[in-house]
Amino acid sequence: MSQERPPRPPSDGPERMDTRDLALQAKGGDSARFAELYERIAPSLYTWADLRIRPELRQWIDPGDVVQEVWCRAWRAFDGFDAANTSFRFWVFRIAKNVLLEAFRKLDNPTYKARSRDASSRALELVDVPDSATAVSRRVSKDESLKLVAKWVASLDEEDRMLLIHHGLEGLTQAEVAERLQLGRETVAKRWQRLCARIAEQKLPRELFAALEAS
Repeated sequence: MSQERPPRPPSDGPERMDTRDLALQAKGGDSARFAELYERIAPSLYTWADLRIRPELRQWIDPGDVVQEVWCRAWRAFDGFDAANTSFRFWVFRIAKNVLLEAFRKLDNPTYKARSRDASSRALELVDVPDSATAVSRRVSKDESLKLVAKWVASLDEEDRMLLIHHGLEGLTQAEVAERLQLGRETVAKRWQRLCARIAEQKLPRELFAALEAS
């Protein structure tokens, strides 16, 4: 399955236009604009990592670590981000998936776990993290509402949970999710419609979810 996103039409809406403007300014080397851009996605990223990292692995990897590491990698790779053809959310989550995959592979090694049992041993070696990244990570880590969201998502059945993670948080299209979960597109569309109603009932922050943030 291709990792490239289809070009976005110019009528994406004012919020997305603003995101593209921020991205263009950040690409000019404006780290403050990048920080503003990243802050928009950080709560979704933290929630995603909270759902992805199993409890028994929290000794070595924390959702807040993921937020900081992804920040650093995204900033270093930002020259390669094409704001005209790829959503910032999709691009950031692609980096985040690689970060977690690398960490999980490291933790799959029994030797690493055996020699890294103290609390200071972390799977992600955070180096030269800017203060702004640390501040965002601390803020989302202390946000109790995000923990409640993750708890609610974890309570869903498997297909709904994966639909919400892939479509709602990561920003994959419904067609991509249908292929990944081996479901019909109509089934995915109906399930997402029901999930949207439940999100509204739970009064969850709409901006956490890709398909709802601009609606």
